[in-house]
Amino acid sequence: MTILKILEYPDPFLLLKAKPVENIDKETMRLIKDMAETMFNAPGVGLAAPQVGSDKRIIVYNPNAQAAERASDSSSSSSSSSPNPAGSSNDSDQDDHPQLDKDGSRRKKIGNESSDNDHPGEPEESCSSQTANRKSNMESMEEYRAIINPEIIAASGSLISENEACLSVPDYSADVKRFSKVTVRGLNMDGKKVQFDAEDIAAVIMQHEIDHLDGVLYIDRISMLKRNMYKKRVKKRLKNS
Repeated sequence: MTILKILEYPDPFLLLKAKPVENIDKETMRLIKDMAETMFNAPGVGLAAPQVGSDKRIIVYNPNAQAAERASDSSSSSSSSSPNPAGSSNDSDQDDHPQLDKDGSRRKKIGNESSDNDHPGEPEESCSSQTANRKSNMESMEEYRAIINPEIIAASGSLISENEACLSVPDYSADVKRFSKVTVRGLNMDGKKVQFDAEDIAAVIMQHEIDHLDGVLYIDRISMLKRNMYKKRVKKRLKNS
């Protein structure tokens, strides 16, 4: 397996619509395995083929992401301090966080479980801890799942995906309104038809990754003002690099 290069905004390939997979062959299976390794190495909770330069309609994701978030929420609530469970960063949009309804839920960053200076003022994680966490992610690769030619056939409810982020949109996070429940249909790695319901975090992951297959980034779902601010920041960074 190979760790693939993750394309970053403003790479134009990210804006293209992916093509349906016609044949699940060895090349397809190799791509899926490489995507899974890349996702866990990043680390992230989901990855779409266009993010690694492939025009195939394939996504991979960590089915244990919701359990991990619940554990994180439980740990946060029992702590004397109350760090943001979404893991906000200095570059996140925190000026106008919407008030959640009772059926809303918090969630971690989508597609990117870590970023620099997530909690300003806290000591940075040691290299040994980072290595251990990455090793743990790699060891759990058997937990990944892949969906080929996925599509959302039903959606309901709403929530605010707090500080949603993406491996292809570095150093930024923002609140995004998403459906709280979706029904997804597609093919598994054996080529068999699958259909399932996803709720809360799992629903956000499905929406985020399937958006990638249609050339849509999560920053396309935030206000034009915030999106333009991010684009200006990227242009300035590229100009200075």
